This record gives sequence, C-alpha cells and structure tokens, in this order.
Amino acid sequence: QVQLVESGGGLVQPGGSLGLSCAASGTFFSINAMGWYRQVPGKQRELVAVTNSGADTNYADSVKGRFTISRDTATNTVYLQMHSLKPEDTAVYFCNAYIHTTPRDWGLYWGRGTQVTVSS
Repeated sequence: QVQLVESGGGLVQPGGSLGLSCAASGTFFSINAMGWYRQVPGKQRELVAVTNSGADTNYADSVKGRFTISRDTATNTVYLQMHSLKPEDTAVYFCNAYIHTTPRDWGLYWGRGTQVTVSS
C-alpha cells in the first residue's frame, strides 16, 4: 500500500517561513513527478509547485520567488520551503506523486493534507 504523509504545517505570522515535507512509503517501483497543491474551503485545489524526476520545477505565479520545492530521491521525500508568507497562503496543503507500483502500472497518489495558517 503506497502512502504519502505530509508534515510541517502550522501557524505562522505574515512574513514568516515554514517548511513542509512529504514522504512516500510502501512498496513501489519508482516515483515520477511529485508536487504540492493547496485548497481553501469553497475553492478548487490549485497547484503550488511540482518537480519531476529530472529535478525540473514549476511554480504557481503567486508563489514564485517565495516558495522552493525540492526532492530527496533517496528517501522518496518532497519538500516545500515557504518564505515571506502571506495570509492568502492560508490553506490545506496536499502533496501528490505519480508513482509506478510496477514498471507498467502507475497511479496518482495524494496525501491527506496539512494545514498552513498565516495570521498575526
């Protein structure tokens, strides 16, 4: 059973920093892209940042220059370092990953989410 488990959310003041991590566990063949999304109540889940197996990255315009996504392939972990946080960054943050369970079979997996609240 493949699982993604996020950690690192919490409450931070505007202008502050926070780091998230997401580790994949279970039995699988390989992981392709890994990413972070966020969602606020009443709105669709939106892309925050994504990185593929070649370490290419892509960011939402709203977080460019403030957030950094990185990945440790040895531990199957993806990180999101967030700086200069704004109240509008408040959301539940989810990680996802395209995981090959076998060389032929793959699926899109999601974590359960971690709350990030930016407030004074």
